[in-house]
Amino acid sequence: QVQLQESGGGLVQAGGSLRLSCVGSGRTFDTYVMGWFRQAPGKEREFVSAINEGGKVAFYADSVKGRFTSSRDDAKNTVYLQMNSLKPEDTAVYYCGSIYSGSYRKADDYDYWGQGTQVTVSS
Repeated sequence: QVQLQESGGGLVQAGGSLRLSCVGSGRTFDTYVMGWFRQAPGKEREFVSAINEGGKVAFYADSVKGRFTSSRDDAKNTVYLQMNSLKPEDTAVYYCGSIYSGSYRKADDYDYWGQGTQVTVSS
């Protein structure tokens, strides 16, 4: 079992940056693909990014490509989401999740989720 806890959210002006962290418990953290999703009020949870086991390959939604970067430090059981050039439309609760098998773009395929961290981007 894996427990996840996000941190690093907050209020930032458009064009600014934030770095989210997600710390996991459990000895099998490094065997999971780790994903980031976000959910704005009244909208479904949407895929943002995922990073594979070992951290060699990362995937991004088109809406964040070139602005967001995922990384992981398995020695610390931590995955990061560096968010640059933030826009008001990036405002949402951001969740990290872990997936062992399935589609990393589908929230329903994820095995574990954190509680989420709020990101608010003002214009």
